[in-house]
Amino acid sequence: MKLINGKGFLVIFLVIQCVAVLAVAKDFDFFYFVQQWPASSCDSRGGCCYPKTGKPKEDFGIHGLWPNYNNGTYPSKCDPTNSFDYSKVSDLESVLQKEWPTLACPSGDGLKFWRHEWEKHGTCAESVFDEHGYFEAGLSLKKKANLLGALEHAGITPDDGKFHKMEEIRDAITKGVGYAPYIECNVDSSGNYQLYQVFQCVDASATDFIECPVFPRGGACGNDVEFPSFSSASSRDEL
Repeated sequence: MKLINGKGFLVIFLVIQCVAVLAVAKDFDFFYFVQQWPASSCDSRGGCCYPKTGKPKEDFGIHGLWPNYNNGTYPSKCDPTNSFDYSKVSDLESVLQKEWPTLACPSGDGLKFWRHEWEKHGTCAESVFDEHGYFEAGLSLKKKANLLGALEHAGITPDDGKFHKMEEIRDAITKGVGYAPYIECNVDSSGNYQLYQVFQCVDASATDFIECPVFPRGGACGNDVEFPSFSSASSRDEL
């Protein structure tokens, strides 16, 4: 019987450690499903650029579906061997451009944005779905949430210069979806708080909304929040 020398033991030990780390990294407790309001993305310090396909519709756009732990931390870039492959989601491209649009500068076709979301977040949920399933899950959750519909039902509509109470916005989404969201604000060019992103919690199967085990940190809102119109928003390309 051939014995393994010291170098062999070291290699085996390192392989076991890497596998263990990867396994832990892929374990998670729930998802944050995050949508952003495009007008608030554009009216900010960084500004925005419309996609090459044109200005998105006046609706919340998906930012991402992010695995998280109950203690507030999250896994990231869990499988460097599973890079984004456009061919696996080519059948979803047209709907992704509408519901998961990029606003990054310079103007793009969305592929860089989707690549980032899959490689940073999606690969940490490979036990739940493959690349195609990841984006399908996000699109399905957007239909279930219908944030704009929930707000409009409560009389909260996009309108430049009009402010709403933060509590009213949160209550409208809670009633519409069934669970309280975390709402993130940013600051517009005039220094006013505006509705920026909505975080909703989803079970580990990426199927149903749940009560959030923990809320994110940062992006706090004031009591009075603007819900700006996207119809009057401008991109860097138009300035």
